[in-house]
Amino acid sequence: MYQLPFEVPEISYDEALAIVRGALRFGICPLLETVEDMLAELGDPDLAFDCVQIAGTNGKTSTSRYAAAILSGEGLRTALYTSPELVSYTERMEVAGHPVSEEAFAHGVSAAHIAGERVNARRAAAGKRPYDITEFDTLTVAAMVVFAEAGVDVAVLECGMGGRWDATSAAKSIRSVAVTGIGLDHMRVLGSTLEEIAGEKAAIIKPGRTCVLGAGTASPASVERVFLDQAREAGVVPVLVRPSEGPSVVSFRVTKVPHRLGAPLELDVATPRATYAELAALKPAYQAQNIACAIALCESYLDRTLNEDALFTSVVQCPTPGRFQLLRPDPPVLIDACHNPQSVEAFLTAVDAVAPNRDERPVLLAAVLADKDVTGIVGLLAAAFPRVAVTQTASPRALPAPELARAFADAGAEVVGTYPTVEAATLALCGESYVGCGSITLAGELAALFA
Repeated sequence: MYQLPFEVPEISYDEALAIVRGALRFGICPLLETVEDMLAELGDPDLAFDCVQIAGTNGKTSTSRYAAAILSGEGLRTALYTSPELVSYTERMEVAGHPVSEEAFAHGVSAAHIAGERVNARRAAAGKRPYDITEFDTLTVAAMVVFAEAGVDVAVLECGMGGRWDATSAAKSIRSVAVTGIGLDHMRVLGSTLEEIAGEKAAIIKPGRTCVLGAGTASPASVERVFLDQAREAGVVPVLVRPSEGPSVVSFRVTKVPHRLGAPLELDVATPRATYAELAALKPAYQAQNIACAIALCESYLDRTLNEDALFTSVVQCPTPGRFQLLRPDPPVLIDACHNPQSVEAFLTAVDAVAPNRDERPVLLAAVLADKDVTGIVGLLAAAFPRVAVTQTASPRALPAPELARAFADAGAEVVGTYPTVEAATLALCGESYVGCGSITLAGELAALFA
């Protein structure tokens, strides 16, 4: 059992939150050495268990949750590290299907904080610039400590952004990786083209690891080629999750691509490894490709097929907070954390399945972050809902509600209300059925209000 190499002060949950939020000032710092040195200072807690890592623009949170549920169903004590949270920071770290306690969270943050101070003190003594230890650096190191002390067998790690420089990539025990798909997001950090972004995420494919490429990596061909080239260079045989031929939108085939080291990948000789048809599993249709990717990842990590009965139970019972989640049954209030055009399109496929008549759909309550593709998001949602109410979340990145209202009006939507806060919107809509989407922060604030 892992033990900390030095004592750390026990702090309260509020003190831990103050440390984490204080680190927000450093923003995003693409530097793996920070986390690597902090983990080494703590005696390498990441070596106490295996890791599987999941990257992608969309679908990676759901895929991570399904993978953790499936591995738990196979009898492994499984941890999950994901982000962002909807309501509480403790949601980012789960052990055996449950968020860690506030005490465990605070303990992990304290350990990470002290490790960072020790590392930076040593750097300063050597005349080196101290590291800027970010929020995500702190939380990632804290999670490794919490998981190691909890005695987990395997941890599912969701990349926060990209892959090459993501803090989760500092873990030394990553055995299997998956990439769910590619979209234009975080372009200031990851690159301005799909191919550049794919290159950042493909960097998690390394020698000795198994690799699954989700349905969203299939097109355009130039993006798929980035991943296949990286796999070839790493000597890794990738497993491809691709839509099956035929009318079903929830059917995927999983294919293993054989190749010899140094030889080009021959897609035309791909042979079926397993087929997962009609992956409805009581989930919205857009989850099918995430379920398929999680199944392939878990089989790849375990190097065997899964127990079918346990698999069905794991998938059906797996919670996916903020993903097509019903907060109130009567009148219904539904939330979804879609926050870019690709995820909005996926969300709308599920809406089409349950409410095909646009004119009969409830009010849409929308909030969007200003640094997202506002025009793309608004255009899709305006065409899908007959009436729209807009608000803004507490995020400093939130697009002001009046600006969002104008964007929806310009897109041809009937704007029935503009509210300065999410709480004000819920009070105004308290007797109505509505759908809340457009940003992760909106889904989180609504979930907190209905908790």
